[in-house]
Amino acid sequence: MKIALISDVHGNLEALEKVLRDIEKEGAEKIHFLGDAVGYGCDPDECVQLIKSHCEIKLMGNHDYAAMGLESIESFNQLAQTSIGWTQEKISKKTMSTLADLELDADFLDFHLVHASPSDPIAWQYLLNVSQAGPEFDHFNGSICFVGHSHLPTIFTQDNEGAVMKSIKDSWECAPDRKYIINIGSVGQPRDNDPRACYLIADIDARRMTYRRVEYDIKRTQEKMKKAKMPDFLIERLAAGL
Repeated sequence: MKIALISDVHGNLEALEKVLRDIEKEGAEKIHFLGDAVGYGCDPDECVQLIKSHCEIKLMGNHDYAAMGLESIESFNQLAQTSIGWTQEKISKKTMSTLADLELDADFLDFHLVHASPSDPIAWQYLLNVSQAGPEFDHFNGSICFVGHSHLPTIFTQDNEGAVMKSIKDSWECAPDRKYIINIGSVGQPRDNDPRACYLIADIDARRMTYRRVEYDIKRTQEKMKKAKMPDFLIERLAAGL
């Protein structure tokens, strides 16, 4: 069985639509969403509806949380505050209701799913290095924890002696005697210097994980953001994958 894991769509309809087509082509049987449907991009209602209709597990990210007013936007940088404020003004009541139904974490087979970190889902911690990721291995059962949040496709591996290492690779097979924290990357706003949308395909039987990169119409997304008068940096970063 193949499953697809997507995260950090951030209102980018063009990227999400292309990713959903690629997932269908790859033959994934289920899609799980790891949070941040809204923020930055200009199609929050449309993206939330697609996520609702296509994804089985649907998690909440920090931008979703803030858009609902559950956290002050002052905890975000100025650019993110601008986009969240715009989102709060534009999204429909139906979208707000759908966001309210999102879970903070979930389990699927031998996997744990959370937007940021398993130890405290609403602390919105970034797992960028071994020192940050290492303690998190004690906070989930099973062999693999899938996360999003940083927009950086990254693999943290813990061996049977507790040592943790960080790696970046396109495809690999998970060893049965090790634990993993895997960041699945971002659909709507990649930040690893590759502007293509990113998501993960997990082949459950083979224990093989594969990152998929998908091109989409970045200029169209940028034009929508310009029309909405989003900050120039948020618009320009999409083309550079920053």
